[in-house]
Amino acid sequence: MGSSLPPKEANLFKTIVKSYETKQYKKGLKAADSILKKFPEHGETLSMKGLTLNCMDRKSEAYELVRRGLKNDLKSHVCWHVYGLLYRSDREYREAIKCYRNALRIDPDNIEILRDLSLLQAQMRDLSGFVETRQQLLSLKPNHRMNWIGFAVAHHLNSNSSKAIEVLEAYEGTLEDDYPPDNERYEHSEMLLYKISLFEECGMLDRALEEMQKKESKIVDKLSFKEQMASVLFKLGRFDDSESIYRSLLFMNPDNYKYFIAVQKCLGLYSDNGQYSADDVERLSSLYSSLKEKYAWSSAVKRIPLDFLEGEKFQEAADNYVRPLLTKGVPSLFSDLSPLYEHPGKANILEQLFLKIEDSIRTTGCFPGSLQKEPPSTLLWTLFLMSQHYDRRGQYEIALVKIDEAISHTPTVIDLYSVKGKVLQHAGNFTAAAALADEARSMDLADRYLNSECVMQMLQADQVGLAEKTAVLFTKDGDQHNNLHDMQCMWYELASGESYYRQGDLGRALKNFLAVEKHYADMTEDQFDFHSYCLRKMTLRAYVSMLKFQDRLHAHEYFHKAAAGAIRCYMKLHDSPAKSSTEENDEMSKLPPAQRKKLRQKQKKAEARAKREAEEKHEDETASSNSSKSGKKHSRPVDLDPHGEKLIQIEDPLAEATKYLKLLQNNSSDSLETHILSFELNMRKQKILLAFQAVKQLIKLDENNPDSHRCLIKFFHKINSLPAPLTDSEKLIWNVLEAERPDIRQLHGRSLIEVNRSFLEKHNASLTHRAASAEMMYLLEPDKKTESIKLIEDSTNNTSSGDDVLGPVKEWQIQDCIDVHKLLEKVFGDQDVANSWKARCAEYFPYSTYFEGTKSAIAAYVVDRNLESSPENGIASNPQLRSKEIEPGTLNGTLHIVDDLSSLSIR
Repeated sequence: MGSSLPPKEANLFKTIVKSYETKQYKKGLKAADSILKKFPEHGETLSMKGLTLNCMDRKSEAYELVRRGLKNDLKSHVCWHVYGLLYRSDREYREAIKCYRNALRIDPDNIEILRDLSLLQAQMRDLSGFVETRQQLLSLKPNHRMNWIGFAVAHHLNSNSSKAIEVLEAYEGTLEDDYPPDNERYEHSEMLLYKISLFEECGMLDRALEEMQKKESKIVDKLSFKEQMASVLFKLGRFDDSESIYRSLLFMNPDNYKYFIAVQKCLGLYSDNGQYSADDVERLSSLYSSLKEKYAWSSAVKRIPLDFLEGEKFQEAADNYVRPLLTKGVPSLFSDLSPLYEHPGKANILEQLFLKIEDSIRTTGCFPGSLQKEPPSTLLWTLFLMSQHYDRRGQYEIALVKIDEAISHTPTVIDLYSVKGKVLQHAGNFTAAAALADEARSMDLADRYLNSECVMQMLQADQVGLAEKTAVLFTKDGDQHNNLHDMQCMWYELASGESYYRQGDLGRALKNFLAVEKHYADMTEDQFDFHSYCLRKMTLRAYVSMLKFQDRLHAHEYFHKAAAGAIRCYMKLHDSPAKSSTEENDEMSKLPPAQRKKLRQKQKKAEARAKREAEEKHEDETASSNSSKSGKKHSRPVDLDPHGEKLIQIEDPLAEATKYLKLLQNNSSDSLETHILSFELNMRKQKILLAFQAVKQLIKLDENNPDSHRCLIKFFHKINSLPAPLTDSEKLIWNVLEAERPDIRQLHGRSLIEVNRSFLEKHNASLTHRAASAEMMYLLEPDKKTESIKLIEDSTNNTSSGDDVLGPVKEWQIQDCIDVHKLLEKVFGDQDVANSWKARCAEYFPYSTYFEGTKSAIAAYVVDRNLESSPENGIASNPQLRSKEIEPGTLNGTLHIVDDLSSLSIR
């Protein structure tokens, strides 16, 4: 390194390297310039100067210098290594790997380059190459612990756990008997636990148990040791020993559900589907009774029996469980009980119990069968719980009566307004829900959760401008979008993107959806630093777990929503392309000269104003928020496309959508939405076989789903309408379809009309299935439009099964009814029928603003006038809201709407 230089310049070159490592970049530049004055074409110095400039955000100069240096000295491993580092800093990992390999051809035993290469191979999951590089590092430096551990982890990741165990045992063979010293006990303990987990993974349970018994004194993490010991004993069939350890773990933490489940498994009393025989229920009751005596303060030991008990025993256990929590006033009680509503019959039992408790507290001030007087707040929390119960069951009127009474009882409890807002949201009144959420927020301006809940409700009501101004109350000073983006506030970006999509602003919708995708890309990149850190700190189990998590990162719910949203935007762009500047100019040329001139002047003024505002905003940020305490300024890159206008000016939207579809197919293949999007996208692209593949996946996942039925009928209707194949490729596609068609059970010897009729007969009672059948009937037989519409109109809103105490629960869901209305309006194109359906649904959902129900109007809804007129802010769909004369309210002040919202409840 710098060997071709005279001694003085060689020392200066060492100074450059040291300055780079210690981040003294100006000092390094000065030394590089001193060398280049005498040797202007010295390749290694040019490369190091470029690397230094890269750290100073002068990338174009950096690349130019490094390439020039490499050109001057192609046989220098330093130049190739630096070029690789440059690519690595720009996340061009594949190019960086190529550079490192070129460097290693020149200097095969360079440890720094080998180490850097191994990190990139781990990042890119080049596992065979990772094993090879770690082996080379170990052979060069066998006295270094990290090389042994790295080699073992490489084998483990490459699905060779037995070889990883051999490497770790060979490493232990190099250690002295009294190892480890006190300052390395934790690292060695982690290595031993990792080795035991490898034994367990390989199925070598006896050796795992032997290792644990032998090395127990050297393992520091006693909790993990006990958990792993219990797991190994259970897998060996030693259930009594395993149960004993789990019971000792329960003594340490009697609220850990995993330990209770493990004890059940050891006793053979656990069922994955939650179904138990009467004998098993009796034994489980006995088990939890004994555990309750031992851990009386544990919440879990009282809650878990509610999952398996039935009938009177369930009612008694539930009664004992809820009473102390109602007395204490625990707002999260319903969230705790909500999984029980999935169990048949338990919701009715809970309803009877809650009514009995309410009646007793009203009449006697005590719980049923008790003489102890309850505090007044017990009635409040009982009403709060019952409101959530009726909301869950879809009985919104009763839920509102209960929550209104609770608010009258104690108007200062913030949770009451939040729950009332959620009831109204579920009932279809997003505007009122947002107003109540803002009322709750204004009662405690320091509560971030209330602020976030309010923002979410505003976004669902399409009040994006107001939501943004509310959200940034809890961000740092500066640009609002950048702060929310920097904090990776994905729930906000997703909700904002969905709102913009509903409003037809595809540019801003895409902007938000792609921001979420960028966060996941950043998470993938963030793992890079841990490849060396975890090996050094010996957090091996956590490291391997993190890598496995990263491998399934894109299966996360938020990414799925963002990718699906982006695909929908791109498909909509394909169906209705954005106007290009040429088309806009053509339209302008058709205007009269005077009007054209006036319009151009307006456009120029608007552009100048927007540019001036952006510059002023950027200057303010640079002057204030981006200055650190030391006075150093950190400039933030300016967003050149804040409204996503460039995102919608793309030539091939379907090609962009395909990128995200592939990610969904690879990571969310068990989701119906993935294959529905695949079908719609590939039909637009005329990719027949890929669309057919999506249809087959939909049928495999859920053949009874209305969307699966739609895709099946649409696909074969399209195929039947195609002309006879002419080209070889068309004939091949046709042959594949003919070969695959018999495998689809629904089509066996039947026409599409018969398939559709059969589907309707099978699901005659379901609104969504009837709507799907009607739509397909209209597609297959356009002359039967009236019959198709009648199928939907004849649908009946039946009462759900079960004995209901305070009235029937209807089956129809509000979103399904909205979808049917849109179907009648857009697909069938019959406005009269759509209006009739809307009026019918307004009776079922009187609070819905979409259907303009009788109770959907609110007397006053305070909105800032500027936001109301802004295109960024959604405007309520209810026309009564637009015409109201309203008094503007302050952003942080109380919105005076609570009394006026009383009209939304049943008095």
